Amino acid sequence: MTELHDHTALELHQLLQRGGVSPVELASHYLERIERLNPEVGAFETVTGEAALERAWLVEREVPRARPLWGMPLADKDLQRRAGVPARFGSRAFADFVPDESDELVQAVDAAGAVSLGKTATPEFGLPSYTEGLAAPPARNPWDLSLGAGGSSGGAAAAVAAGMLPFAPGSDGGGSIRIPAAVCGLVGVKPSRGRVPGGSGLASLAGLGVAGPIARTVADAALLLDGLIAPEGYPAAHRFAVRAPGDDGPFLGAAVRGEGRFQLGVLLDSPWDEAYDIAIDEPSRGALDLAVDVLAGRGHGIEELASAPEPGYAEAFRTIWQAGAATIPVDGEREALLDPLTRWLLGRGRAVPARQLAEALAWLAGFEQRVIRRFASYDAVLTPALALTPRPVGWYDPEDGERNFAQQVQFTPFTSFVNVSGLPAITVPVTETESGVPLGVQLIGRPGGEAVLFAIGAQLERRVRRAALHPALW
Repeated sequence: MTELHDHTALELHQLLQRGGVSPVELASHYLERIERLNPEVGAFETVTGEAALERAWLVEREVPRARPLWGMPLADKDLQRRAGVPARFGSRAFADFVPDESDELVQAVDAAGAVSLGKTATPEFGLPSYTEGLAAPPARNPWDLSLGAGGSSGGAAAAVAAGMLPFAPGSDGGGSIRIPAAVCGLVGVKPSRGRVPGGSGLASLAGLGVAGPIARTVADAALLLDGLIAPEGYPAAHRFAVRAPGDDGPFLGAAVRGEGRFQLGVLLDSPWDEAYDIAIDEPSRGALDLAVDVLAGRGHGIEELASAPEPGYAEAFRTIWQAGAATIPVDGEREALLDPLTRWLLGRGRAVPARQLAEALAWLAGFEQRVIRRFASYDAVLTPALALTPRPVGWYDPEDGERNFAQQVQFTPFTSFVNVSGLPAITVPVTETESGVPLGVQLIGRPGGEAVLFAIGAQLERRVRRAALHPALW
């Protein structure tokens, strides 16, 4: 018998619109699953069951049904402030912090008619690419609970993969949507810089961090992205945002149709190659080869890009990553509450000279232009989603900051440069390891090229047919 969580988010949206299920019934169903499954998965930092049911009742009676996410359950990443709900940012230093105001992205999902069930887990201040720390149990991969869920949107990905949510918003400053989505067998979308008003990236250092969706299918991801961009529905011209070039959506149509033939590049080198020992393992390369074969069979033009070394990338990006930690609002004795990695980053970041930061920002601005020129003749560029198979819980060194950084780079060499370049990207699961853990690929688009990514992602998804598979705890 098909249960509510067996449906895709798009199917649930259609059920809500037809009156086949109510927002209260849907929220209640997912809250029951969260209560049962979260203790072993660690996807949620905070569950707001009573408030969620009150909100669902309000949506059912007072919010226009035409709102793009009407009645849909989701959860806020715990880097986002929601008024009256604890915002711990994955840190013991903020264990008791309850904000009085909500962030713009939270306001957007409310305006779109969604129902928040709580807060999904994140590592401390979203800094690392795995969701493990001292403030909470690790977020685990529902396909294999001995593995981590990735990060920093690891709780969001674990919740969606386990069927505790139909989809979830995340944030991505160096791969933090795409990494956990790939680890957990999901679709993750990093939009173009400036695309999502409530998470544009324009206010973040070097313009890195943007908001986007994590979902089980390409169409589900497009549905959520449309809601984040235009919470009161398209056209969204009345909402202020610096738009990325290209169409402003809606993107659901491109994801549902999955049409078009395109010129695709295949990228095997990364800008980290000059500074770290980067190697793509056999399963990850196999996932890429499968995707290339599928897309070639669909009639797309495909060619491998020539290598383009960027020996200055590692130093410039490290400077930005460390400098970004300098603004963490923790000082004095409270620093002892931070995780060792965060303390290391905080110390390094606050020691970065202004000249070094300015030089790094200027270097990365030039890098952005070079990447866009390099990719200009392609509609999309295909890479492995990750260089290695998903990592076990506890794999990352929690004490040695230099080794920890190297481990993160070696696992995820194909994500951060997309943030630096401001480009859109999507990860799509295509196969699995011998033990059944999903593996995916990444497609990088032109500035404002989300519609093309959704179309190609839909074609790939239909051919490999992984969207209907679920982990054993489902």
